[in-house]
Amino acid sequence: MSPEHYALRVNGKLRKVDAHPMARLLDVLRFDLQLTGTKEGCGEGECGACSVLMNGELVNSCLIPVAQADGAVIETVEGLGEDERLHAVQRAFLECGGAQCGMCTPGMLVAAAYLLRKNPHPDVAAIREGLNGNLCRCTGYMRIFEAVERAVSG
Repeated sequence: MSPEHYALRVNGKLRKVDAHPMARLLDVLRFDLQLTGTKEGCGEGECGACSVLMNGELVNSCLIPVAQADGAVIETVEGLGEDERLHAVQRAFLECGGAQCGMCTPGMLVAAAYLLRKNPHPDVAAIREGLNGNLCRCTGYMRIFEAVERAVSG
């Protein structure tokens, strides 16, 4: 198969790429668009490291063929903040030490931002449920949960 033309609105900007239809959105973001914040963890949709928002929904970009994302609105970790200002969850992760090795951090941040858009005042149980699809091998999760709680409280 030869490459096809695709248009995506990524972090508010229209981006055009030529890629094979079954190329993973993850690879298109990282290699074609140079948005390396999104990480590949397991490559099987189990760890959440590659989480992005597609048309407002949380997805594992390693499972999405670029053909499926054609015309979609994509938000990556690079698009969370505005005008050089950190998003509340990014700031809280820094303040609470919610990141260690950094592999899971972009996916956690995107998932946390998604959770707060759906539920601006989640309790601890809702935070745990909202981040359920994102694995972390370094922090033990408590600092991550604390960071999301801090983002809620301002």
